[in-house]
Order: sequence, then structure tokens, then C-alpha cells
Amino acid sequence: MTTLEERKQVIVILNESITAGVRRVKACEVLGLSERTIQRWQTGETVHCDQRPLRDYQPPHKLTAIERAEVLAVANSDEFGHLPPSQIVPRLADQGCYLASESTFYRILREQKQLAHRRSERPAQTRTKPRAVCATAPNQLYSWDITYLPSLIRGQFFYLYLFVDIFSRKIVGWQVYEEENSALAGELLRDLCHREDIQFQQLTLHSDNGSPMKGIVDPIVQTNNALI
Repeated sequence: MTTLEERKQVIVILNESITAGVRRVKACEVLGLSERTIQRWQTGETVHCDQRPLRDYQPPHKLTAIERAEVLAVANSDEFGHLPPSQIVPRLADQGCYLASESTFYRILREQKQLAHRRSERPAQTRTKPRAVCATAPNQLYSWDITYLPSLIRGQFFYLYLFVDIFSRKIVGWQVYEEENSALAGELLRDLCHREDIQFQQLTLHSDNGSPMKGIVDPIVQTNNALI
């Protein structure tokens, strides 16, 4: 934004250049200004940043407060309360009823902060990071998992249960079964603790968050399931 004094100086320089024989267009190009800007400065014309007329435009098809309340009531009803608008609108259309478009349903629910979770399953929960564990000697921390082993029959697998000592990287126990469940894992773990002479609460067992891993309940070891 230039001041009035700066504009006067530009106009003086421009007039001197034109008097010396320089074309007005070329002089404006050198100054980096348009001819219309120079004319406006010379006449003292004031231009506002936004000359659009101020008006409060309301779309003719905008829903009234009563219609918006009806949309919200239908979206929260027992029949549609668990469905997203992308399913509510087609089902209403099958019943020969039209209240609002799908985007309007979304907009109204978003304004009421009801769009985060509308389905019947349990809402998303914040998970905490598993506690960090560290081994300073053997038989303190084991990590284990179940690996699929393909058989000669397509679609049929064997399951390798494998326990590794984190400190020594020693495979302390393994077994191959025909199925995957926590009971077999618990049996292998108890045999492993007996062979390695694991004392009460001596061992921490680390694994992912799979169902067989979470199903092991043994008072001898402490479990640390990672959210993988």
C-alpha cells in the first residue's frame, strides 16, 4: 500500500519521463504500474478492497428449522440411528419419502457432532502403548509367535509355535500343531518353564495382540501384548 506522498513522487517522475519523450505505456512498464492505476492516482479516485454489495443471501430451497429438526429426528430414530446418511436416504426413497439429500443429512449431523460413530459395533477406543521391556540376562524375556507352514494339500496348513529368548536369541521352545489356539500354546509354555526352571514371575512373555496370544493365562509369567 503506497502513501499519498509516494504516489505524488511517482506521478512527477512519470510526467518528467513523458515530457522527455518517453511513451506513457513504456514508462508505466518500467515503474511496474498499469495506466489505469496512474489515472486513478491522478484523479484521486479511491478504490476499496471489496466493492461487492453486502447482502445476506438465503438459498430458496434452504431447510427450515422444523425441517432440519425432522431430519435429525429421523437420523436418530430406532430404524435409522445406526446407519450413515448414505444408507438412510436410499431406504427412505424405497418407502416413498424424501426429506433431504444425502449431503444435507451429513451436514446436519456434522453440525450436531453426531457423525463420528453411528454403527452398531463398539466405537473406536484409544489404545495405550505397551510398556517397554528389556532383558539383562537369559530367561527374563521371551518373545513368541505362530507361523503358518504350508502342507502338500492346498489350503491346509500346519502351525509352528516358536519361543525365542530376547537376551540370547536362543530358540528355547517350539512345536508344530495342526491347529491354532491358546490351549496348545499354554501347554507348550508350561513345559518350557519346567525345562528351563523358570521361577514365579521371573519371565515376561512378549507377543502381538492375536487371540491365541491373549488367551494364555499362566501365573508363572507376565504377558506384554503389543498392538500389532
